[in-house]
Amino acid sequence: MKTLPQLIAGQIFLHACMAGMRMATPLLALKQGYSPLAVGALLALFALTQVFLALPAGRYVDRTGLKKPLLISVAISSVGASLSAIWPVFPVLCLSALATGGATGMSVIALQRHVGRMAQNPAELRVAFSWLSIGPAISNFLGPVMAGLLIDFAGPQPAHIAGFQWAFLLLAMLPLSTWFWVRAVPELHAPPAPGEVQPRRAMDLLAEPMMRRLLGVNWVLSSCWDVHTFVVPVLGHERGYSASVVGTILGAFAIAATFIRVCLPFISRHVKEYQIITGSMACTAVLFGLYPFMPTAWAMGLCSVMLGLVLGTAQPMIMSTLHQITPPHRHGEALALRLMSINASSVLMPVLFGAAGAVAGVGPVFWVVGSVVGWGSQWGWRLRPASAHSERS
Repeated sequence: MKTLPQLIAGQIFLHACMAGMRMATPLLALKQGYSPLAVGALLALFALTQVFLALPAGRYVDRTGLKKPLLISVAISSVGASLSAIWPVFPVLCLSALATGGATGMSVIALQRHVGRMAQNPAELRVAFSWLSIGPAISNFLGPVMAGLLIDFAGPQPAHIAGFQWAFLLLAMLPLSTWFWVRAVPELHAPPAPGEVQPRRAMDLLAEPMMRRLLGVNWVLSSCWDVHTFVVPVLGHERGYSASVVGTILGAFAIAATFIRVCLPFISRHVKEYQIITGSMACTAVLFGLYPFMPTAWAMGLCSVMLGLVLGTAQPMIMSTLHQITPPHRHGEALALRLMSINASSVLMPVLFGAAGAVAGVGPVFWVVGSVVGWGSQWGWRLRPASAHSERS
């Protein structure tokens, strides 16, 4: 576990590139006159590459380990963001979304598999993934806030095209720091699969009821992150908020998620994974019902903080559970299957959010997703350890 801080630092800079792009590109598209539906399609592209490349990336990570996938991810992410700095037009923004999204997906699989191999027991898994999850929380603050400040202040006037170009250029530089942090981390290869002549299909993992349940919970909670990321820029644009205000609201969400994840290693000693997941889903349903009624940027920021606190607890517990119910030599495939499932919905959901927002406004989007996550909390409760043991036996 000595190298965990290096892995967290490397993850922060690579993920911050995509987080900043996810905030900046829809604002530029809206400024250029594109509709919420087009913005939803643009955001969906951040997940599209991961849908098709997740399983091959997972198998590649199982074969090669940590460093080669990360080096490829760094190169693709940096080049992808650079393209929008040079040509800040909608088709290139779409290409940058594909590149930075796909690179981040591969890096997530490599890092999570490596950390899972480092842990020796379920307690260490909970602690390790709690600390690792701090990385995306910090990057979700770092990327949007830095990009928002450059958009508003680097150009001759706020939200000038030059400000967007400087923001994209800075985001392109961030992934280069990742290799500095991870280059000295030793590899940890999984043992070969006992008695397997041919590799099993990744979809065979879905034969396990706990895996299906876990993927369902992860999909619902991932949709909550997607709707918040999509609706805040649209709602902020409708209300006339500046890019720095929008970035700060998203950054407040990230700060809250970071704070709770710092506390999570200590909380998880007294509370089980399924209890944390169920509580997170129930609280998210309530907050989504209230969010559209927040009248000011300060009120939106407060609601964003509360959402960050409750949603920030779930992902580390999901990752801990996944590693407990999956054979060690198939961790990469299981992580890829999880990533593929949530990103398949992330391709479709922003487009649906955009269509619904254009027709009915953003309020119904919050209420529908909140109802789904509230109903889905029953799946989280059924992720009890006793269930897992009985279904694996």
